[in-house]
Amino acid sequence: MAGEGQEEVVKVVVEDIDEEKRLVTFRAFEGHVVEQYKAFKATVHIENEGENNLVLWTIEYEKQNEDVPDPFSYLQLFLNVTKDIDAHHVNQ
Repeated sequence: MAGEGQEEVVKVVVEDIDEEKRLVTFRAFEGHVVEQYKAFKATVHIENEGENNLVLWTIEYEKQNEDVPDPFSYLQLFLNVTKDIDAHHVNQ
């Protein structure tokens, strides 16, 4: 896995969109992620709690081998996407 601050490339496909449940599931199919993980899927779900919107991420992954670290290095990516979602909703 690339070190912190190094650029990585990943290609994803939108595997599922459920507008009623307000969730989108992405699956990685090419790039640095698939070099480390046999499977890597991320689901983003927007929930309402009163006037607040909560952004919940679920990450499912299978390591290529036991030496591969858990994907904590991707948390900043998910945070950035969450901020983009928030900015989109604020501007609506």
